[in-house]
Amino acid sequence: MTRVLVVEDEPPLVRTLTINLRARAYVVDAAPDGTTALRLTAERGPDVVVLDLGLPDMGGIDVIKALRGWTRVPLVVLSARRTTHEKVEAFEAGADDYLTKPFDMAELLARLRAAVRRDTGDGAGGVLPADEPQSLTVTTEDFTVDLAARKVRRDGRPVRLTPTEWHLLEILVRSPGRLISQRQLLEEVWGPTFAARTNYLRVYMAQLRRKLEKDRSRPRHLITEPGMGYRFEAP
Repeated sequence: MTRVLVVEDEPPLVRTLTINLRARAYVVDAAPDGTTALRLTAERGPDVVVLDLGLPDMGGIDVIKALRGWTRVPLVVLSARRTTHEKVEAFEAGADDYLTKPFDMAELLARLRAAVRRDTGDGAGGVLPADEPQSLTVTTEDFTVDLAARKVRRDGRPVRLTPTEWHLLEILVRSPGRLISQRQLLEEVWGPTFAARTNYLRVYMAQLRRKLEKDRSRPRHLITEPGMGYRFEAP
């Protein structure tokens, strides 16, 4: 059974989420503040975290950064904050998805399923080539990707990626030189209902370039084909 940690300080909303999630066979833990969220994540090992940014004891961004210091658990932000700046800040801190209040319960459930699916690697495929690369390690002049260990190193140092960042990078790395369309990437990483959310790709590709490319303004490996998609170049 999938365990969800709900980090929210509004009791009515916590009750609503708990009832709906348990009705769908999720195991639910709840934390009213950031301190409790960090403790329960360590103690209970949730499969996914639903996080409000407006917490009474510490900022939600700080909670994300603290969790990303030691865990890759999928993080879905559920917040009334809706500016682009706030969303980008959450993504850059390590969030995997962002849903604004008020929200549709069916959409939240779909995003939770997608987040867990990305983390466990059992999502429906379709864009990976039949001929897997012979080597499970892909090396560029700037970074190395170990597909078997699901690890990335740059300049000899480990690079921490969120589950969503890893999934996106893995698809591209497994298809060197091949153009992967925006629609294919969105459906593979986020699911069919997100096929038009091209802004997701822009945000995540920017994050990957910031972490991996020497000059993110002139990327050598994570290439954009405007209006079409993305491709990975190994040299």
